[in-house]
Amino acid sequence: MNHAILLLSAPDQKGITAAVTDFVFRRGGNIVDADQHADKDANVFFMRVKWELGGFNVSRDHIASEFRPIAERFQMNWELYFDDHPPKVAVFVSKHLHCLHDLMYRHQQGQLPCSMELVISNHEDAEPLARQAGVEFVHSRVSPETKAAEEERQIGMLKAKGIDLVVLARYHQILSPEFIREFPNRVINIHHSFLPAFVGASPYAQAYTKGVKIIGATSHYVTEALDQGPIIEQDTARVNHKYAVEDLIRVGQDLERIVFFRAIRWHLERKVLAYGNKTVVFE
Repeated sequence: MNHAILLLSAPDQKGITAAVTDFVFRRGGNIVDADQHADKDANVFFMRVKWELGGFNVSRDHIASEFRPIAERFQMNWELYFDDHPPKVAVFVSKHLHCLHDLMYRHQQGQLPCSMELVISNHEDAEPLARQAGVEFVHSRVSPETKAAEEERQIGMLKAKGIDLVVLARYHQILSPEFIREFPNRVINIHHSFLPAFVGASPYAQAYTKGVKIIGATSHYVTEALDQGPIIEQDTARVNHKYAVEDLIRVGQDLERIVFFRAIRWHLERKVLAYGNKTVVFE
């Protein structure tokens, strides 16, 4: 059965939950999932409601217009989605392919509710994997001299395909502010959690030298402030003196796979609301 999903935030006040649930009830809807959170410090209320469209007596084309008076009364920021319209995803990747492998496998297994439309890379290493998965591959020859023109070409391709979400599966290029502004809270990145320490090309070697005891991975929305966007998911693992650099890399890459998958899945399921530099992730 198809469902509608409503995501909203508003100044915290009485009556929001009652108004939203009553809106669904009075039109014959059956709520199958509802969650809410109030940030008392920011005085902001957040809510996610999912209901069955079977038996709902308003056509999906008119749900937004009927809900708008409630949204205006409570000064809501809100989005309405339908789960029978899977988002279109583009994957950007460089030479480290472990996250791309994982995403392609999970997509084929039905674990990612989306349509994989594009794999874009500044190297050709990912082409066989993309072709095997039946996803269009684009080699984007990025260099300091071509970066601006290539980004303009990439944006054009993403818009032409109607891409809803861009995921950076270890893409070793910094996106320009212009690119990020085209896809606000629609670009998700993954990296190790050593930042801001151990910056550079060999973070695990630096961590090994330092003798770290915990390593981790972070997935977040991309903003103009490098690696400072709202965090969606993180995880860690304990390590010890017996771990060689190769062991740290193996554990770190395993964490990157699962953290990246969780963040992307939650976004696709419309369970994430970003505000300020934080997120609410509904269960």
